[in-house]
Amino acid sequence: MLEAGVAEMERRIQAPPGSTFPPLVLVVDEAQVAFMCPAVGDDKRPYGGSKATSRYFMAARKIHNQGRAVDVLLWEGTQDPTDQNLPKLVREGAHTRISLALGTESQARMALGDKAVDGGAAPHLLRQGLDKGTVVVASDGIKIPAGQASITVRTHYIDTDTAAVIADRAKALRSGITTSHTVAAADEHDPLADILTVLGTDTRVLTQEVLKRLAALNGKAYGRWSFIDLKRVLDGTGAEPYKSDGRMVIGRDRITRALTNRPDTGSASAAE
Repeated sequence: MLEAGVAEMERRIQAPPGSTFPPLVLVVDEAQVAFMCPAVGDDKRPYGGSKATSRYFMAARKIHNQGRAVDVLLWEGTQDPTDQNLPKLVREGAHTRISLALGTESQARMALGDKAVDGGAAPHLLRQGLDKGTVVVASDGIKIPAGQASITVRTHYIDTDTAAVIADRAKALRSGITTSHTVAAADEHDPLADILTVLGTDTRVLTQEVLKRLAALNGKAYGRWSFIDLKRVLDGTGAEPYKSDGRMVIGRDRITRALTNRPDTGSASAAE
């Protein structure tokens, strides 16, 4: 999975300047299983480990090095951060480091880094079972007071029973509503008409949001689309993406005019 993420990252890096992409988030829970994996591939490279020959280790390093520039992100989690379970080069390559309750200060240092712990970060002082939903964060992805290396964040912990109640409420609210992705056929699609569909009643929609809605409408046709694909379909139609308040958007009226004025092709496009 990570190697596929690296391939997509490299494809995005080669895109023309100014290209935008929907976020691609690769989630690996229990990352120690990957790093400790003893399997060896057909190319004689080990899956696990922390050497330059390790497939998982090197893929993680490549994404940490360049992924953020093109919205390819790696999220890893482990219950026991050590140099074997979460090697130093990968651990310190993480832009955001978050820790739930840990048993020892050494684990805290592995999870958050020496600077954060020396500055007062103490996930090892959180109480197991009592401080549920409380995490210690070392990152500039969340605003940390000046002069501090970390911040403690308390959230509303949702247990299994409460989650079931919330899910039932959500289903009740959606009762009688048809999910948009059930409308489109998987193999036939008309990109221009589908764009109008996902715009709904909005006057204009951010291009990134249009891509998300298209993927929800027909994942097989649009799941891997980028801004380049969207622009290619709209070029020459008079409905090209344009800037509004400094951000690229697609206008509903322009799409409607493009559909009205285009020649009648007689059938939907089956492939792009």
